[in-house]
Amino acid sequence: MADLVDRTEGTETTHVVDLNGEFRFKVDAKGRVSLPAKFRRVLSTDLVVTLNPKDECLYVFESTGFNSWVSKVFKDKFGGYDETDDLHVRLRRKLKARAKDVEIDASGRIMLPAEAREVVGIDKDVAVVGNTGYFEIWDAKRYEWQDDDTDLRLLFG
Repeated sequence: MADLVDRTEGTETTHVVDLNGEFRFKVDAKGRVSLPAKFRRVLSTDLVVTLNPKDECLYVFESTGFNSWVSKVFKDKFGGYDETDDLHVRLRRKLKARAKDVEIDASGRIMLPAEAREVVGIDKDVAVVGNTGYFEIWDAKRYEWQDDDTDLRLLFG
């Protein structure tokens, strides 16, 4: 999430802050949701909300984190982005079109775009879940189902 970029001496390094934990909130009538105080302490006020690739939840990044994520997707899938490849151009366009810029307001809330809430089934109760480089916002019931269906023994068994 909070990408800290050091541009001293002509080099650029990025440090990604891990956001940990699960938090429960309600979406208000205007589509706003509060963010955990521990997240707000390390985030800038300018964020990007986008649908996750499977339209299951929302991913929330800082702007630089979102652009880094898009670049990583292309690197992982194709070895990198090729601006002369029509498929690459169309895929990146679609990723960027799905993203919406939002700001953390004075009360520590962000606006979740109505069309994005509808796609992922967010109505009232949400789970805000930390991750590396971003956090996720899930419909609470969908998150519980997803979480119950994930067996950590696969990593350790």
